[in-house]
Amino acid sequence: MPRWVAPAALFGVAGVAHFLRPRGFDVIVPRALPGSARAWTLASGVAELGLAAGYAVPATRRATSRAAAAFLVAVWPANAQMAVDAWRSGSTRARVVTTARLPLQVPLVRLALRGGA
Repeated sequence: MPRWVAPAALFGVAGVAHFLRPRGFDVIVPRALPGSARAWTLASGVAELGLAAGYAVPATRRATSRAAAAFLVAVWPANAQMAVDAWRSGSTRARVVTTARLPLQVPLVRLALRGGA
């Protein structure tokens, strides 16, 4: 399987999910960001769909991989917000899942970069 397929699929599925189930994303938008959480959710969904499309075009893969890595770093605060909220909620399962997810952003960044090779 070509290296670009996995990150394209990942961003495509995530982008669609932002539109099908936006509430789940709205709640993790860091409260410090200006504007509505829904606007950030929809904008990030559009960005992810754009990244998925960018991987599909050979001429844009290298630039897309860099943009995708930057995007993953930029949305990391939302993952951190999700973990903070889980620790406040008292749910042990949510605490474990969201805390374990934080370091997973590193291999996702590597996957994104390899997709442009």
